[in-house]
Amino acid sequence: MEMYQVFGALADPTRLAIVERLLREGEKSAGDLAEPFSMSKPAISRHIKVLEDSGLIEKRIERQFRMCRIKPEAIDAVGSWIEEQRKFWNASFDRLEDVLATKGDGNE
Repeated sequence: MEMYQVFGALADPTRLAIVERLLREGEKSAGDLAEPFSMSKPAISRHIKVLEDSGLIEKRIERQFRMCRIKPEAIDAVGSWIEEQRKFWNASFDRLEDVLATKGDGNE
């Protein structure tokens, strides 16, 4: 899974809303996911395809329904990436703070 694909997929408000709904409510049919949006079913299908291609969701067929659900490992990977970035930036700001404190003491 490439993070740029994941964040690219989540950058669209419709796709983000679909992911948030799946996280909140669990597995849903593609038709159920389309309900709150004022767009065609083919447009929703394209959004679902982007989410599936990014690795965020998976689809399965149950009778005549296409069921969509979050892939937990994808959400875990996003969380891990965000945590790594947080640690990196916190350490960077701590180092900057130390440098600025040293310069402020007159010990240049």
